[in-house]
Amino acid sequence: MGNRVKGRVKKKSMKMASHSSMGSKRKLSRMGKKQKKDHSGLDATFIGRAACIKRLQVSLKDFRRLCILKGVYPREPRGRAPSNKKRQVFYHIKDVRALAHEPLLQKFRDFKSFMKKVRRASGRNEQDEASRKDSLAPVYTVHHLVKERYPRFLDALGDLDDALSLIFLFAALPSQGRIKTKVTNKAKSLAASWSAYCSTTSSITKCFVSIKGVYLEALVQNSKICWVVPHSFTQNIPRDVDFRVMLTFFEFYENLLGFVLYKLYNDIGVRFPLPVTDFDAGASSTLHSHLHVLNGVLRDAKGSASTAVAEAVGTASSKDGDRGISGVGEKHANTKNNKSQSLLKSVGTVLNKVEDDDSSDDCANVDDMETEEISSPLGAVLKQMSHEQATTIGIGTDNLALDEDASKRKCLFTGLTFFFSREVPKGYLELVSLSYGAKVGWEGVDSPISIKDPSVTHFIIDRPKLSSSFENIVQSSEFIQPQWILDCANFHVLLPCSKYAVGAELPPHLSPWVDDEEEGYKPAYAEEIECIKNGGSFVDNNPRKEESISKVEEKVTLNQDLEVGKDEVMSDSDTEVEEEDDSSEEDEEKALNKVEQQRLREDEEAKKLAKGMMSKKAARLYGRMQHGRQEKQKKVDELNRKRKDIELVEGTGKTAAGETMLKAKVTRLKGERRSIEKDYEKTEGSMKKKKRKKIV
Repeated sequence: MGNRVKGRVKKKSMKMASHSSMGSKRKLSRMGKKQKKDHSGLDATFIGRAACIKRLQVSLKDFRRLCILKGVYPREPRGRAPSNKKRQVFYHIKDVRALAHEPLLQKFRDFKSFMKKVRRASGRNEQDEASRKDSLAPVYTVHHLVKERYPRFLDALGDLDDALSLIFLFAALPSQGRIKTKVTNKAKSLAASWSAYCSTTSSITKCFVSIKGVYLEALVQNSKICWVVPHSFTQNIPRDVDFRVMLTFFEFYENLLGFVLYKLYNDIGVRFPLPVTDFDAGASSTLHSHLHVLNGVLRDAKGSASTAVAEAVGTASSKDGDRGISGVGEKHANTKNNKSQSLLKSVGTVLNKVEDDDSSDDCANVDDMETEEISSPLGAVLKQMSHEQATTIGIGTDNLALDEDASKRKCLFTGLTFFFSREVPKGYLELVSLSYGAKVGWEGVDSPISIKDPSVTHFIIDRPKLSSSFENIVQSSEFIQPQWILDCANFHVLLPCSKYAVGAELPPHLSPWVDDEEEGYKPAYAEEIECIKNGGSFVDNNPRKEESISKVEEKVTLNQDLEVGKDEVMSDSDTEVEEEDDSSEEDEEKALNKVEQQRLREDEEAKKLAKGMMSKKAARLYGRMQHGRQEKQKKVDELNRKRKDIELVEGTGKTAAGETMLKAKVTRLKGERRSIEKDYEKTEGSMKKKKRKKIV
C-alpha cells in the first residue's frame, strides 16, 4: 500500500466485502455483470402468448389471424421450461419480431379504427353515414405472404395437401352460420378446377374409401399430393368447432391454390380462371362444367393447329401440282390436282381422328389406313404429330407432355362408358373415371350421356338388386358396384366384373398405400390380382377344397382298382423293388434333414458368438431389433392363422379342429386370457376373483 499521504482516503483491501461505496469498474471486476430479468436464456428466447399480444398491441383474434396467415406456430423450448412459465404456449422471439414488421398488422389496426367509426355512426342512428363508410373499408391481400412462404413452385406443391383437404371440406359444408354462400361457392369452384386439371392430365394415381372420407393421391410434376374428400352426406355443423380459425386458413389456402392452378393451367396453354359464368348460382361450380370449358379451349387450340398444318400441306401439294403441269401436260396436271384434293381430305380425316381419339393405338391404326394415299415423308410427319398430340395436353410453346405412366393410366378405361345411378356418389368416382380415360354419364338434366345410350358399357349401381327401371336397358352392358372402378384404378388392370356384380358380396377393398413386402403379409385377394396381372388364372388354395377333391379322386381310383384288380395282380418281385426304392428315398430325406439341422445349429452358434463379442450398447440395440422382428412375425402368423380358419370355414363350415368359427373364436380368447393370467401371476398377483365367504 505504501506510505499514507495526508488528505487522501485510504484504499480498501481486495479482501474486504464489496459495498455501495465501491466503484462500478471495481464491482464488475469483483462480481461480474448483473443480468437483468428476462434478458438472457430461455426467458429471452421464448415468450408467452400474453407477452406477444402486449408487444404487438393487437387483440387475441387478430394475433391468431396474423399467426395463421404468416405461418407462425408455437414452439417448445429445447431445454427446461422456465419455472414461472410451465404449461404455457411459447413463441420464439424471432417469430414475434417478424410479426411486428408485417404490413398486415397496420391493416388490422386500420380496420379496428374503421369499425369504431361505423359503430359510432350506427349508435347515433346515422344510417346513411354508416352505409357510406361501409364502402370505405380497408382491404388487404395475402399475395405477398404466398410468395414469402413459398419461394419455389415445388414448395407450394409440397404444402398443398392441407389446402386441398380444407377446400374440399368447405365445398361439402352447407351455407349456415359463419359459413357464407360466397365461401362455399368459391370452394366448389376451386375444387372443380383442381379436379378438371387432374382428370385432363391423368394425375390421379391412388384412391381409397375409408370411414373418414375418400383419400386421393395425384402425381403433379413429380410431387405426390394426397387429400381427403368428405363423403356426400348431409353435414351437420358442430358447435365446438371454431370456424373463425378455419375461415382464416381458408382465406390463405384460397390464394395459394389460385396461384398453383394459374401456373398449372398456364403450363398446358390455358388461361386461369376458366371462363365459367354464374358462380353465384352454384350450378356451374362442378367438375363437368369446368371440364367442358377446359376441353373446349383445348379443342379450339388443337383445331387452329390442325388447320395450320392442313394449309401447309395444301401449299406443298399445290407446288407439286404446278411442277407436274410444267413437266407433263394438262392431263397429268388434272390427275395431280385430284391426288392433291384427296391428300387434303385424307389429312383432314387424320386430324379429326387425332382430335377425337386420345389413345395412341387408335391413332396408329388411322395412320396405317391412310398411308396408301399419303406420301411417305408426309405420313411420317403426321404419325409423329399424332403421337405428340396423344401424349401432350395443350397447344403452343407451353404444352405439357404426359409421361409413360400417365399415358398408361389414361388408356386404362379408354373406350368404356360409365353410367352412374342416382344413389352412387358422383364426385370422386367421376374424377377417377375421367382421369383414367372413361366417359361418364349420370341421372340428371346436365348429363352428357342418357341412360338409353347404346354406347354405355358399365352401369354403376349401389343397390341390393336391380330395379325395374333397368329392365329395358341393353343386357350386353355390365351392372357392377362402385368399388370396381377404384380397385381397377389402384391395381392398373381391368378386374373381372363377376366379383362386383349387383347384390354380390364384395371382395376386400385393399389400401394402395400398404406395402405387402414390408409388412410381411400379402392378402389373398392381392395374390389373386397379381396373378390376373401376370396373365394367369387364379388357383384357389383352399385346403378343404383340395381334401374334398382328393377324397373324390380316391373313391374313383378305388372303384377302378376293384374292377381291374380281379384280372391284374402285381408280382412279388415288383413290390420288393418298390420297397427298396422307397427305403432309399427315406434315407436320402433323413440325411438331408440332418445336414439342414447341422447347418442351422452352426448358424445359431455363430450368432451367439457374435453377440458375445458385441459391446453392451450394441447387444441391447440388437436385442431391440430382434424383439421388433419377433413382434412383427407374431402379427403375420396371427393373420395367416385367421386366414386359414376363414378358408376352412368357407369350405366345410368348420375349422381343422372340427369347431365352428364362433366356437374357435371363444377358445382363442380363452387361451389368450390364460396366457395373460400366467404372465400376471409371475408378478405375484392374480386376476382370478376371490370367492366371498357366506356369512351364516
